[in-house]
Amino acid sequence: MTTKNIILGSVALVTLFSSCSPSVPEKPVQGKIKKEIISFTPKVTGRILKIYVQEGDIVHTGDTLAMLDVPEVDAKLAQVSGVVKAATAQKTLADNGATENQRKQLKAKLNATKEQFMYAEKSYNRSKAMFDDGLIAPQQFDEITAKYNAAKEQQDAVQAEWNEVEKGVRYETKDAAAGQQQQALGVLKEVEIAYSEKYIIATNTMEIETITLHEGELATAGFALFNGYIPNSTYFRLTIGEKQIGNFPKGKELTLEISYLKQEVKVKVQNIKQLARYADVTSPYPNLEMDEAFYELKLVPADSGDWSSLLVNASVLLKK
Repeated sequence: MTTKNIILGSVALVTLFSSCSPSVPEKPVQGKIKKEIISFTPKVTGRILKIYVQEGDIVHTGDTLAMLDVPEVDAKLAQVSGVVKAATAQKTLADNGATENQRKQLKAKLNATKEQFMYAEKSYNRSKAMFDDGLIAPQQFDEITAKYNAAKEQQDAVQAEWNEVEKGVRYETKDAAAGQQQQALGVLKEVEIAYSEKYIIATNTMEIETITLHEGELATAGFALFNGYIPNSTYFRLTIGEKQIGNFPKGKELTLEISYLKQEVKVKVQNIKQLARYADVTSPYPNLEMDEAFYELKLVPADSGDWSSLLVNASVLLKK
């Protein structure tokens, strides 16, 4: 056999085997079922007294999820309530002035001091005449003079009180009392808000997935105590390389197969987002190339059916 025939035979064999080799099938595009996540956190730190819900429950806006023990807030509320009562009473007194009984008492007190002063004045006049005539000692006269001056000062003081009552409370006093009351009410409002934060209230409808703490444990402010999903927020997430992304414009309708149900669902492309790191996709999609850019497709159901029962992170396949 000539060399030429050998070469031609080898080429023929290579061609034959090449034509018989099976082609590598293209790996189907896989994705995951997702739902919008929401969390509820306490705004104050306290020990959990009671949890009113369980994992798997669907809670609605306004439902009480848990109650915390915050002793500092309880003590502050009692203290501020007393301050508000005192400030309110002071403002009422400033607005209304003296009561009728107070006026009667003050009038009687004024009359009594006038009588005392008149008696002290008579004693002083007699004693002065006797002192001038040398009939009493200087020390005795000094004592009578001191009593006279004290009675006069006492009468002047009570008279000033009466004049204040007659004239009414000054507007400065009323403004000061009103300001003190407003300040106390503001502090009370602040404490009442803190007191209400003892209760963790649902602000949205949510299907509770996890409860991170138990009764008796300490919940710190800002720590997510309840995590879950917003009902009817099911969507699907696929990762696509840049070589394929042109086939998936926004609004395009696609068909997915829910693997564990063997059920198909019609979806449409709602959003396209570039992924920043190759490490985000290398494990689930090892056939993508390093030099490619990767994009995440957010797909939403094309119809208005109820897909809330689908399991989060279950796999889906893109149908051709």
